[in-house]
Amino acid sequence: MGACRPRPYPRLVHVPRPSPAQYRVITLVVVVAVSVIVVTGAAVRLTDSGLGCPDWPKCTQYHFVARASFHPQVEQLNRDFTGLVSVGVAVAVLGSLALLPRRRDLIWWSLGLVGGLVAEIVLGGIVVLSHLWPPFVAAHFLLGMALVWNAVVLHDRAGHPDTPPALTVDRRVRRLGLAVVALAGVVFLTGTIVTGSGPHGGDQHVKRLPFLVEDVARIHSLTAWAFLTLTVATLVVLHRTGPTRSAQRRALELSLAIVAQGAIGYTQYFLGVPPALVLLHVAGAVLVWIVALRFYLGLFAHAETMQVAGVTSGGP
Repeated sequence: MGACRPRPYPRLVHVPRPSPAQYRVITLVVVVAVSVIVVTGAAVRLTDSGLGCPDWPKCTQYHFVARASFHPQVEQLNRDFTGLVSVGVAVAVLGSLALLPRRRDLIWWSLGLVGGLVAEIVLGGIVVLSHLWPPFVAAHFLLGMALVWNAVVLHDRAGHPDTPPALTVDRRVRRLGLAVVALAGVVFLTGTIVTGSGPHGGDQHVKRLPFLVEDVARIHSLTAWAFLTLTVATLVVLHRTGPTRSAQRRALELSLAIVAQGAIGYTQYFLGVPPALVLLHVAGAVLVWIVALRFYLGLFAHAETMQVAGVTSGGP
């Protein structure tokens, strides 16, 4: 009798492996999802539902989910949507692990989404337990925008092979691009100060920041004008240094997005900050942020898309 060979165990679980194109669609869904969660968080505040669920992670001390009344339901829906975003992030992580060939950069950026979302959930709980203290509310929004940044970079990288990108524009434009993104962050920061000083705190009894809304709104407006001025200056430098069409188009898109966002901001201010316009302004901020990030990422190209001669190496 011959030696008995062990039978191979049957493959119980088939792990689907997404194609690069399919994984890029997954990352696009994640970009949309994390962008929407920032806006829905603002909707909770603007409907005075921030303390609709006064406990965390349960809605109340005695109920895990909200009972059938408006404010608790709004807060509960926001928490439920965060759960759906968590599923999308998990799919992005599993997809990066299943890709062939496996790419370390996509794995790390997808894990960054996990860390950011966990931090966002925990900070959301702190916001509730602190009774919507404005600095925590501001940090919650800014962390959400950082999560959007992570998702946008992941989506951009998923659309290119794992090769070092090369700068396709003059180095001065790269420096200006970094300044544009940084100044966008300053605009968002000053915007959160206006929000923390204004009437929409998430609950009628929430303590506000000790600033006059007119003063902090003026500072926010000045940073927005500086943001627009720098973007237009970057567009001019691009035109003079022989830009790629893509970089020039994205700079123009960013300029137009800032103008539209500014128009919404001034309109909401002079109309007494109605909640609907404030919500539109928050959505506009997310859109401007995505366009600004796409502009900077578009200053680089990979080997298969490079059509500009004499590009210089260096990653974003």
